Amino acid sequence: MEEHEAQAQAHKLLGQKPQAPPRRPDTALTRTLRSCCVIPQRYILGVMGLLGVCNAYTMRVCLNLAITQMVIHVEKNTTGLGANYTAPDTCPNELVTNATKIVTKPYAIFYWDEKTQGLILSGFYYGYAATQVPGGYLAEKFGGKWTLGIGLLSTALFTFLTPVVIRAGGATWLFILRVLQGMGEGPTMPALMIMLARWVPPHERGFQGALVFGGAQIGNIFGSFMSGILLADGRDWAYVFYFFGGFGILWFTLWSLLCYSTPNTHPYISKKELAYLNNNVTTAENISTKDPVPWKAILRSAPVWALVWAAVGHDWGYYTMVTDLPKYSHDVLKFNIATTGTLTALPYIAMWICSFLFGLICDYCVKKGWHTIKTGRIIHTTVAATGPAICIILASYAGCDRTAAMVYFVLSMALMGGFYSGMKVNALDLAPNYAGSLTSLVNTTSTFAGIATPYLIGLMTPNSTLSEWRGAFWVCFAVLVGTNVVYCIWADGKQQWWDDVRQYGYPPGWKHGSLTKEEIPEQPETIKLADGKE
Repeated sequence: MEEHEAQAQAHKLLGQKPQAPPRRPDTALTRTLRSCCVIPQRYILGVMGLLGVCNAYTMRVCLNLAITQMVIHVEKNTTGLGANYTAPDTCPNELVTNATKIVTKPYAIFYWDEKTQGLILSGFYYGYAATQVPGGYLAEKFGGKWTLGIGLLSTALFTFLTPVVIRAGGATWLFILRVLQGMGEGPTMPALMIMLARWVPPHERGFQGALVFGGAQIGNIFGSFMSGILLADGRDWAYVFYFFGGFGILWFTLWSLLCYSTPNTHPYISKKELAYLNNNVTTAENISTKDPVPWKAILRSAPVWALVWAAVGHDWGYYTMVTDLPKYSHDVLKFNIATTGTLTALPYIAMWICSFLFGLICDYCVKKGWHTIKTGRIIHTTVAATGPAICIILASYAGCDRTAAMVYFVLSMALMGGFYSGMKVNALDLAPNYAGSLTSLVNTTSTFAGIATPYLIGLMTPNSTLSEWRGAFWVCFAVLVGTNVVYCIWADGKQQWWDDVRQYGYPPGWKHGSLTKEEIPEQPETIKLADGKE
């Protein structure tokens, strides 16, 4: 391996493409498998990546709906005005008694208030934030296959064991378990970014990115819809965790057999596809990736912090919808649990469809020269931030008009689909060589929105009234719009100099030391543009 790295460095200095590392000789088994595989392996990776992200999000959101059937929800009518009275700040419900109304849930065994529920729902994101950067490091060092696979396997096992843990330790043990689940899912996005950088040529990344990351919406759709079915008719909420935990274990088995970290370590990839990827994927064996991650430059980069702020705003709005829309539909709008599961899935269907539409529009406009990559990222990020911000406010003022409220929620998530062609792929624009590390930084910071949002909403909505939720939605509006303004000012669409300092050199006045293993002999006085056309 050291000999190969030396050869790669020599090719780099001569301006030539590094050669692929030597492969093990074929065996009869690998030759047989290669002859049976008619689908290119990069597309198999894309499909398995989609299912992996889907799996991650189903395990993340299944508690959001299940918790409505775990908790005994008591509403008190202290007015003494009789059974037909409805408080002016709550929506009507058919099952009301003279003094107290208890919704019948045969398997509800916990008296958790809104604050406790919000804390439990936020627990996942504590663990998720903690393993982003370590996950990116492990994926760059050991490959994305096992970093991603083992992480999601651990989450699947924890999900499967959730009913046992809850009944044994209540809210405290459930919170700890959710933290552990988040730790397992932390490496997911950094590992996938690294694998896509190794497997997918630049001109195919738009489609593959939409395919893989669209798994998030499929996971939300599948998780919400199946949870509603599994919980309908008073069924045990434990079935939700058994179902999605088992789905995760099945995915890990297929992932282990079918996917590999790089094309050159795949034992039965076709020789034609391998040659094609080695000739077109510039970051596959790039010697600059052996250098330390240039954190000194990354943390001083304005476009990076613009991306971080945009991610914080997006995650605040997104997690408000993912975590609390089921509660709003069930506790405020008073939908039954089966209807809640179905209606909660509708916004994600809209977001998934529109993400492809926005992606096609953005790529077409850039190709036609109607706007630059930077402008495209800003336009679609703005659509994905201000559009949902306005819609959720309109939904909150729709009051008990269930149809209007759900239309606004669906429209808000549809507009949020612009996120994928906006800031989501901006990390690949800024740093294709360090996409995993940059993604881990962005996700770690933005995940604090996932920690804060459920807990803050739980504090702001102790009685689940319309006015309380309206206040929570106004906070979401302010965060979405404010962070988008920051992104519009400092966003960029070019590869940054620190992503390949060997090629682009240091900027004038750089006084923070070398970013490579060894000093570059001659540094240019002015920085060379990474992409003349942006």
